Amino acid sequence: MTASPLPRYLVFPAFVALYLLFDWATYIDPLYGLNITPWNPDPALGLVCWLLYGWRAALPWWIALVLAEMVVRGMPAGLPLTLLLSLWLTVGYGLIGEVLRRTFGSSGVFDSRNRLFLWVLILTVGALLNDVVYMSLLSLAGLIPPGEWAAVVLRFGIGDMVGMLVSMPLVWMLSSAQGRQRLRATVWRYETLGYLTLAILVLIKVFGTIATSEFKHFYFLFLPVIWAASRQGVYGTALMVFVLQAAIGALVKWNNAINIEVPELQMLDAMLALVGFSIGIVVDELRRVSNELKQSLRLAAAGEMAAALAHELNQPLTALAAYGKACEFLVERGEGGDMLKTTIQRMIAESGRAADVVRRLRDFFRTGAMKLEPVDAGQLVSSVSQQFYVPLREHGVTLQVDDMPQLAMLADRLQIELVLRNLLANALDAVQEQPEGARRITVSAQQLDSKRWGKGSCLQLTVEDSGKGVSEELAARLFEPFVSSKASGMGLGLVLSRAIMEAHGGSLWAEVGDHGIFKMALPLARRVVEGQENYVAA
Repeated sequence: MTASPLPRYLVFPAFVALYLLFDWATYIDPLYGLNITPWNPDPALGLVCWLLYGWRAALPWWIALVLAEMVVRGMPAGLPLTLLLSLWLTVGYGLIGEVLRRTFGSSGVFDSRNRLFLWVLILTVGALLNDVVYMSLLSLAGLIPPGEWAAVVLRFGIGDMVGMLVSMPLVWMLSSAQGRQRLRATVWRYETLGYLTLAILVLIKVFGTIATSEFKHFYFLFLPVIWAASRQGVYGTALMVFVLQAAIGALVKWNNAINIEVPELQMLDAMLALVGFSIGIVVDELRRVSNELKQSLRLAAAGEMAAALAHELNQPLTALAAYGKACEFLVERGEGGDMLKTTIQRMIAESGRAADVVRRLRDFFRTGAMKLEPVDAGQLVSSVSQQFYVPLREHGVTLQVDDMPQLAMLADRLQIELVLRNLLANALDAVQEQPEGARRITVSAQQLDSKRWGKGSCLQLTVEDSGKGVSEELAARLFEPFVSSKASGMGLGLVLSRAIMEAHGGSLWAEVGDHGIFKMALPLARRVVEGQENYVAA
């Protein structure tokens, strides 16, 4: 994430003004009139500025701290000590910012669970060390009563940590045009209004006027946070936890709720943020993996479809070459009549056939569209088997095709050829582990009843090989992405094949055994003849 395009002479004054606003809004229930409050979001603003500008943000931050002591708290420590304490806070916060800057650089801070854990660890340790020194200076100056040092360290440290955990993600997202755009795209939905409304209702139910610390049903606050996290990831969570914290702070400030158990409220805020961001990051990671998987499947489909395209275009291109030579021969002979005209028409027909193949494959890539038609089982198996003639002969594999029933499946021929080609290719790889003479592949078909389509309405194709077969453990995961029994396999061919079969309303599965058995089932094509329904070949 790059720094804002605004010049520093505009950015830094805006930072100081916003810092003072944050400090004033969250100056709630302070101890001894000092900057010891339950929630301190202003350091989050400073850390984001530090991530963007580095040590150049030190002077504006120091100025903001001094002005906050003067304007918001009336400078209880006096001017010299205020300048010194503000200088230490600038150095302490700056060290935290520098560690964050060197650890995460300009990349995303909240884009993985490991980075989230590291971010929380840096903020927690940094806030604690900064807090210990700051409270020690206040104690040495006599601004903290004797014996209260540990209590104020705990309160200020947790307040800083909670403020940074809750506020920094949203401020970071808002600090760049890219982050603002993604935040807008993520939360600018009616659903966002829904979980924000739920958050308000829950706050009213849990806290009421928040005049006392008897908020027994605080766990209801997790509902809108989980909703936002599970539906909109980290960006929805950042908005939700900030809104909740701001609303709680406003209730405390406006109701002058001095009887609130501050540590309990602080830990509630921290748990809301941590649970929300943990869920949000998992959701974002799953979506990212899903998108990567879709891209991998597209690449796998491209490879499979390239083979289908090469096969389908081979015949029309061969025919076009033959007709072209015939036209050349006819022209040389001076033929210009019906024979030449017929040859040209056939060339046009073949070119149209090739264009139709390309168009269908393009539509499949874009929309998954299918052109369903009766596909004869025997012709399908014969066409695909011929493509394996050379590799079968090279590896000494015997391919046996049993008698095919005179039945037709209702399918997109190109896509079903792709599935059968994938099964035969896998079988060919599997049998190569066997000694010569024991390498066999068998393709058979039979008509079966189907609960889905009715009696005798299903055609099942079976591809068996003499390989080592599929174990129960492998069968349970065989159709998962990136699972393959081949050392060089990507584990996407069967995933794509099953997706095609299910898109057709069919199914594809493997059976456990001492040799390879894969089966695919598709509905039969129907034709109504004299009021009766018959299954026929194409």
